[in-house]
Amino acid sequence: MNARDRDGEGRARSARPRDGLGRPLAYGEPGVERQPEGVVRTPAETVAEAQRLLDAGMPFHAHEVFEDAWKSGPEAEAPLWRALAQLAVGLTHAARGNAVGGARLLRRGAEALAAAGPETASARGGGPYGIDVPGLVRWARELALRVDEGRAVDAAAQAPRLA
Repeated sequence: MNARDRDGEGRARSARPRDGLGRPLAYGEPGVERQPEGVVRTPAETVAEAQRLLDAGMPFHAHEVFEDAWKSGPEAEAPLWRALAQLAVGLTHAARGNAVGGARLLRRGAEALAAAGPETASARGGGPYGIDVPGLVRWARELALRVDEGRAVDAAAQAPRLA
């Protein structure tokens, strides 16, 4: 019999606590509360909650907020939310010390966001829901370069401004 941890619906899900960057801790250690999954938010609520988590140095949790938006929102907006999730995961990996994966995900997210931008950008050069698409693309590319240079990343100090 497999003794894997299960969630309330019987799906395999580790019950180990996690730190602010989503890394598993030993059972019994104090951790950061997990982001609930499957929460349907308005786009404004998504941006606000993700920004709060990014500012707190919790990009792993912010990625889950973006993931909820892409899975529950209109299909036409999925590329935007997926790209933002990639940026958050890139920041997560960079802050964990995974320079190769972090830089790669930051660049991939920047390219996806730039590609999603033309259909969703406003006349002022921004993006939907007040999201600063050009600024985020620039932030991700610059952070990827710093990560490539071997610089340490502090997730809270180097969190992007979404709007």
